[in-house]
Amino acid sequence: MNDPIGDMLTRIRNAAMRGKSTVSSPASKLRCWVLDVLADEGYIRGYEKTTDANGHPAVEISLKYFEGAPAIREMKRVSKPGRRVYASVKDIPSVRQGLGVSIVSTPKGVMSDAAARAANVGGEVLCTVF
Repeated sequence: MNDPIGDMLTRIRNAAMRGKSTVSSPASKLRCWVLDVLADEGYIRGYEKTTDANGHPAVEISLKYFEGAPAIREMKRVSKPGRRVYASVKDIPSVRQGLGVSIVSTPKGVMSDAAARAANVGGEVLCTVF
């Protein structure tokens, strides 16, 4: 797999379109950090670390819905393996005039765009969520 974050975002997007309550994805530290930001911002209910049938670590992600519609309307991968996108603290993109969230990997950890601005750090823009 070339893009593990993109794979996880696609799994979440597909499960939300189908109305699933949970979705499973292989586990890694970076994926868990991204899921922490999604949970803190209220886009997912949470996640739980498990193992799959082969004994590999996995995460079971609980999706969130509001009046039958998914809480996540749109997820886009910004920085890809073929084209990394970095932003200084002044250039971190605002998603839908601040209604959405950019997830940024900074030297101080993976955080939302608002937290990165508050900590005065830039970094790699992983994805945007609305």
